[in-house]
Amino acid sequence: MSTLFPRPFLTLVGLTFVLSTAQAAPAFSAVEQGNYAVDPNHTQVVFSVLHLGFTNYTGFFSNASGTLALDPAQPAESRLSVSIPVGSILTPSTKLTEELKTSEWFDVAHYPKAEFVSSKITQTGTDTADIEGQFTLHGITQPLTLHARFIGAGQNPMNKTYTVGFQATGELKRSAYGIKTYVPMVADKVELSIAGAFEKAK
Repeated sequence: MSTLFPRPFLTLVGLTFVLSTAQAAPAFSAVEQGNYAVDPNHTQVVFSVLHLGFTNYTGFFSNASGTLALDPAQPAESRLSVSIPVGSILTPSTKLTEELKTSEWFDVAHYPKAEFVSSKITQTGTDTADIEGQFTLHGITQPLTLHARFIGAGQNPMNKTYTVGFQATGELKRSAYGIKTYVPMVADKVELSIAGAFEKAK
């Protein structure tokens, strides 16, 4: 067997099987009900702003924490709470990354966390929902709606933990949170794209 199929080939086949199994998503209605915690290693909050009218400049936050009480049979009964350390911000420019942490921008020393707490969840399709909630950033709380789409669920083949994943989008005006530096040269509107992974509590 090893002569006909070299070890690298067999490894590739095995990896392909694992990945294909992980990507075979069940219907959202079949996802396990229960309490979940944010998987910080596989959750990212990506932001994009129009920079000087030339490019959509992107950065992201990581190391999120939080909880999801999920009820696929009654999505409106689900609850989401997420906290993001603002100091985790990262952009392609080291200089800009450090500047964004200062008092001219996010003022991480005084406002170290951003938080989102859901208040209403409305199912909009078989695998989509609008999540309305309160978002706190830079010490200011404003309403924010996230448009979420179910990606997949199942046992993580690496750590054997039941995991569910979503992709969400939203937008906000940074000036509403007191972050007005360089508006309008750097756009006021911020577009969000969130990859959220949640592990079921054991």
